[in-house]
Amino acid sequence: MSTRSNGGIIGPQNKPNSASASGAWHLFDVQQAVGARSWPGFVPTVPQVLAGTATQTGTTTASVPFTIGYDGGDPVTSVTVTSIPGGIVKTVTGTPPTSPVSVTGLTSGTTYQFQVVATNSVGNSTPSYTNSITTPYTYSISYLAIAGGGGGGAGLGSGAGGGGYQSGSLTLTQFTTYTATVGDGGPGSTTGGTSGTVGSNSTFSTVTANGGGAGAGVGGATTGGNGGSGGGGGWGASGGTGSQGSNGGTSQSIDGTWYTATGGGGASQAGANGTGTQSGKGGDGTASSITGSSVTYAGGGGGGYLLGGANTAAAGAGGAGGGGAGAPTGGSATAGTVNTGGGGGGGAYTGGVRTNGANGGKGVIIISVPTIYYSANVSGSPTVTTSGANTIVKFTGTGTYTG
Repeated sequence: MSTRSNGGIIGPQNKPNSASASGAWHLFDVQQAVGARSWPGFVPTVPQVLAGTATQTGTTTASVPFTIGYDGGDPVTSVTVTSIPGGIVKTVTGTPPTSPVSVTGLTSGTTYQFQVVATNSVGNSTPSYTNSITTPYTYSISYLAIAGGGGGGAGLGSGAGGGGYQSGSLTLTQFTTYTATVGDGGPGSTTGGTSGTVGSNSTFSTVTANGGGAGAGVGGATTGGNGGSGGGGGWGASGGTGSQGSNGGTSQSIDGTWYTATGGGGASQAGANGTGTQSGKGGDGTASSITGSSVTYAGGGGGGYLLGGANTAAAGAGGAGGGGAGAPTGGSATAGTVNTGGGGGGGAYTGGVRTNGANGGKGVIIISVPTIYYSANVSGSPTVTTSGANTIVKFTGTGTYTG
């Protein structure tokens, strides 16, 4: 039988205390221990386990890895993880149990350490402990999401609808990244008698604001597009129906022969519809005080100027909230105001000449974060200001915010 230099017999009975304390055995020792199990009179012991590096996997969950060292000469059948504090216990079984252990039911924003114990038929190992981790917390913010306004119709064109208006509160999670995508305004039509283009959506987290409806061109069956608010109707037609806002105005007959271009698409949310009168005014938008002062967003564009026969209709004004004005005689339609989501104005029809519709205004995304939770981890160069106890982050283009 082989002996060590100190005279002891090679095997688990002579294992150094330092290795026992750490749970780590040299390969030679493990080989000797395995062989010793067949010796007459061999007595198994409790196992050894080494806790790994714990990580947080959510606001209330963590992953705890482990390594089984010497099994004590008897198979390990379970590993138990206990949270400190809280005493939440999670046991995994198997021969051997599989690492890591998923621990659930933790409290967000709390610092934890975890005790790990392995068990065989003899009993429990000496406990091993992980590092400390902190679960992320959650908090509430306010938001405003305005989509891009629609583009106005060309030549006897109606104004376009304002971008969708969404506001409310969201729950964010620490360490989580949220992307803000700001919708562009739809292009106005450059072809006489045709409709513009619907604006693009704006999104943040689970929120989507729909793009404003396009303003219609000429044509008895043409309607303004749907969107955040509907675009105005074309020659003799109804305005579009807003999916988040008001409907577009409807064109009306003056003398049974000529029809005016309608007013701009209805404004978002509770704003008025396009008037539907001769070259009507765009519907007014909706005000928000998320920045600390009241600002109106998502006004509809005004209808274009009409001159024909004995009838004269003035160009429609843009709705409050960045709506563009319709084209006057000899002039151009006005685009929706950038970062308000205003609809573009409609093009004119004078002396048989049709002018272009105007572009819708780009949208905006604004979040109001309690300053005690504000991380300052942003991308996309948003404007950052403060209002009372809140930090205001205004995105005018694509960017991110990390909670």
